[in-house]
Amino acid sequence: MRGLIYKEVSVFYKCIDKKMIFVSGWFVLLLLYRAGAYGGMMASVLLAIMIGAQNIMSFISDDKARWGRYQMAMPVSSFSVVASKYLAVICTIGFGIVGSIALNLVCGVFSQSFDLSVLGLSIFLVVWIPLIWTGICLPCTYWFGVQSAQMMGLLFIIPLFYAVKYFEDGIGLPMLTDFLAPYCLIAGIAAALLFGFSLAVSVAGYARRK
Repeated sequence: MRGLIYKEVSVFYKCIDKKMIFVSGWFVLLLLYRAGAYGGMMASVLLAIMIGAQNIMSFISDDKARWGRYQMAMPVSSFSVVASKYLAVICTIGFGIVGSIALNLVCGVFSQSFDLSVLGLSIFLVVWIPLIWTGICLPCTYWFGVQSAQMMGLLFIIPLFYAVKYFEDGIGLPMLTDFLAPYCLIAGIAAALLFGFSLAVSVAGYARRK
């Protein structure tokens, strides 16, 4: 399984578009400028969205390369094949955690203020968003194909975008931390349960195709 995990993580990094990094860099600078002390958290949300999107792109890359046909001929169990994809997603989240810490430190230098609660919420969001996103999209990939996963990814990101805009333009970003903090434990447990259930559904979908 280690070889499969290495392959999935390698595809994830190879799918990263340098142009997207350049454009995202400007967005990060804008967020650090506009959001002040909360710029690191907003940039972490953007990073989490990028990680989720890149994981979806790696699914599409596999489909274009017809990797699934070769994969089904490998002498490994359906669980190992699917679990390697899920473990690779967790590995990419590790990159997000490091990036979130760095973004919040940079934001602290720019804004001359640093709040551990904001850092904690930033790390939570950079873990929670990709887990929920891929937890929804991966079963769609194994049961209905990558096109359905793309559609579900869009349906997931739209309410997330409007939620961020609501706090940014409406009641204010300071209320975001106050609103989300009491629900982090429940949301984290829900994400873990969804991710585990998603794995079981994906294994069943892959076994059906095999």
